[in-house]
Amino acid sequence: MRFKPYFLLLLFPAAFFSQQKLSLEQCEALFLKNNLLLLAEQYTISAQDAEIVQAKIWDLPEFTFETNAYNPEQSKAFDVGSYKSASLQQLFQLGGKRQKEVDFLRSNKELALLDYTQLVADLRAELRSTFFSVYFDEKTLENISRQLGYFNELLKSYKNLTNKGIISLKDEVRIQSIVFALNNDKMLLNNALVEMQQKFKLLTGLAENIQPVLTDESLDAAFRARMLFSEETIQKAVLENNAEYLKSMQQIESSKKWESFQKSLNIPDLRGGVQWNQDGGAFKNEVNVSVGIPIPLWKQNKGNVQKAKILTAQTEKNSAYKKLELLSKASAAFQTWNNLSEQFQSISTQDIDDLETVYQGMLTNFRKGNVSLLEFTDFTDSYKENVIRINEIKKQLLMAQEELYRLMQTQK
Repeated sequence: MRFKPYFLLLLFPAAFFSQQKLSLEQCEALFLKNNLLLLAEQYTISAQDAEIVQAKIWDLPEFTFETNAYNPEQSKAFDVGSYKSASLQQLFQLGGKRQKEVDFLRSNKELALLDYTQLVADLRAELRSTFFSVYFDEKTLENISRQLGYFNELLKSYKNLTNKGIISLKDEVRIQSIVFALNNDKMLLNNALVEMQQKFKLLTGLAENIQPVLTDESLDAAFRARMLFSEETIQKAVLENNAEYLKSMQQIESSKKWESFQKSLNIPDLRGGVQWNQDGGAFKNEVNVSVGIPIPLWKQNKGNVQKAKILTAQTEKNSAYKKLELLSKASAAFQTWNNLSEQFQSISTQDIDDLETVYQGMLTNFRKGNVSLLEFTDFTDSYKENVIRINEIKKQLLMAQEELYRLMQTQK
């Protein structure tokens, strides 16, 4: 008999699908510690610091030594004699070029910090949404698996009864169709959970699957958050905190600093130095001072200054567009959240309890023969759809809430 590898999955499922039970706070801690995208983005900030250090470094002084290489009168090479000369030159940047370049690079570092902030907000919202999705999908899967277990047993019984001619085939087929539908729902949920577990692993850096743990108190607190929101406060928070918008504003400042730096390049730099001549000047061992500066007959950096002005105007338009875009997103996200919140409020805890109570009552009465198969299967289908719908509303509400937090860049 050939050994089948998948046989191990049936015997030792935990070894292949090990899970860690983690709260939302524990997942966020792992995310901040292990997420590779965040760690990589931190290097970008460090690189900006290195550029600032580099811009502060002065140009190296230039040392020159001169002597005779060849005496044509006596045909001697390196006939130095008494002629030797040495000089030391240093470039001095004028117009605040160095400081303006440093200011520009510091503004670039601010952009990198805002990129990091936005990345944290985006990935954190993705982590939290994934957490809630897995939590509620697992609740739905648990309910479907429970129903599937019962109907599989029921199907076996009906197959035996059909084979004995006690009941008609149509009753068996009816149950079979329910089993098919439940198996299909289970497969779709399992596929979705596989994708979300993959996201979990990328976001947290864990190799194992994560089983979300949420207390009733945490869920109640999350659902009560509807009292914290109004469209005006959301839009105000977006303009005050959203890193995308703040980055667009910072890009204007960065462009202005780049423009200022380009203008400073039109200012000539000064080159100064000292020179010593042993016997090649007016006096023996004379020491001379030299000063040189280009003659500013025209602006040698005129084109780059014009380009910098154009880029500044461009960033201003981009910032205005980003503001409009984010406010529009915030308004749409608020409407989505508000609609889901109203839908959620229409579902009371008593309604959910009553649904479960009625299901258990129908199940008991069906087993006693007080409810027909048609009535029971119709109710079961309706019960399943309601369970899926309720869990989906809860999930979508919390995911819409996370989108609002992402746009506002704030937490409860």
